Amino acid sequence: MSETCPNPPHPGPPGEKLPAAQSMLDTAVDVSQSFEPLKKIHEHVCAFHFYSHLNDDFRQCIIYDSNEPGAKLIALTEDEKKFWHSHTYEVKSGMLVCPFGSLVPTAVADKAEGKVMENLINTYGKTWHFWQVDRGDPLPFGPPQLMMAFTEDNQVSPKALKSRDERLNVSTAHKKEA
Repeated sequence: MSETCPNPPHPGPPGEKLPAAQSMLDTAVDVSQSFEPLKKIHEHVCAFHFYSHLNDDFRQCIIYDSNEPGAKLIALTEDEKKFWHSHTYEVKSGMLVCPFGSLVPTAVADKAEGKVMENLINTYGKTWHFWQVDRGDPLPFGPPQLMMAFTEDNQVSPKALKSRDERLNVSTAHKKEA
């Protein structure tokens, strides 16, 4: 189902148009990563809600400011930056990864991932968690929670890191060294 809604005029984000090298890197990431569960986002409804159908009674939404190609996720204002987290530690520690999957040769994936990390290391993020899956909640109960990133070694459980590395076939230690 798709319905066209009027798009509010808005300026684009600051910065220059993507250079060709970044566009090629984005294309490589697009074709080599699965983007699950984002592939389940398949309906555009008025009010600019994109959602995935988990079952007949429940949908999850990602809300954009328009349905145009350059649409932005609805975000908060600049004065909210105190709630944002730096990606520097995540990149340098090897905890932030860009898994390419088994179809991409390791050397190519490592080089592309290095470029992605170069682009991310000086950026900031803001992450809201809507669903406390660790509690086993069947629905996203309660208010959303602003989550912060790890900022130093030994904050993340070694068991959780090992599990993630095995699941994605990556090595945090190797990425930290790189």
